[in-house]
Amino acid sequence: MAKQEGRAVNRRRRNRRDSFGLRPESLRTLRGLKTPARIQKFVDALEYQYADTAWSPARVLRERKGHCLEGALVAAAALRVNGYPPLLMDLESVRDDDHVVALYRERGLWGGIAKSNYAGLRFRAPIYRTLRELALSYFEHYYNLRGERTLRAYSMPVNLTRLDSQHWMTDEEDVWCVPELLIAAHHYALFPDKVARALPRLDRRSFEAGMHGRVKH
Repeated sequence: MAKQEGRAVNRRRRNRRDSFGLRPESLRTLRGLKTPARIQKFVDALEYQYADTAWSPARVLRERKGHCLEGALVAAAALRVNGYPPLLMDLESVRDDDHVVALYRERGLWGGIAKSNYAGLRFRAPIYRTLRELALSYFEHYYNLRGERTLRAYSMPVNLTRLDSQHWMTDEEDVWCVPELLIAAHHYALFPDKVARALPRLDRRSFEAGMHGRVKH
């Protein structure tokens, strides 16, 4: 355990010295987001956009807007420059959009940062012992406009350092390599299909609560 903690500290020191190809102003912005809670607050403040795009963190920082994937990418970049590994988890759904969560770990427990139009699909404090526990925490908040509970599976963590050669942090073109890697990642079902077929729809009160602050298309 002591060796692992030592390696983590060394990695954080190296990351704080590296610019990762970001412009100085972008790097300062991300380095100022020193905690996951601050990162979430920044991601929340980005204008939500409905677009078929996959902007890099550098582009999102310049435009100050983005959707679920792009918010998670900014969060992963902010985590990275502050010493965490840039990890993403894909939440897979049916009759709905997938959701992407930036992962972080503190004291051996998992937490998440995410951008969403639904109030309950955003921040998670680091209290979850496994990724399955973390993924399940999103279940009751994950529904479509018909009130169907739609979350079905979660992916293994995807480390974006695998895509450094494709400049996922800074490219001016869409970084479709990221969703492609997420889709290809191994996913684990949260429960059997028989259970999924019997799920009741969300009640009206919970539906409306989750819509608080939603940006309409």
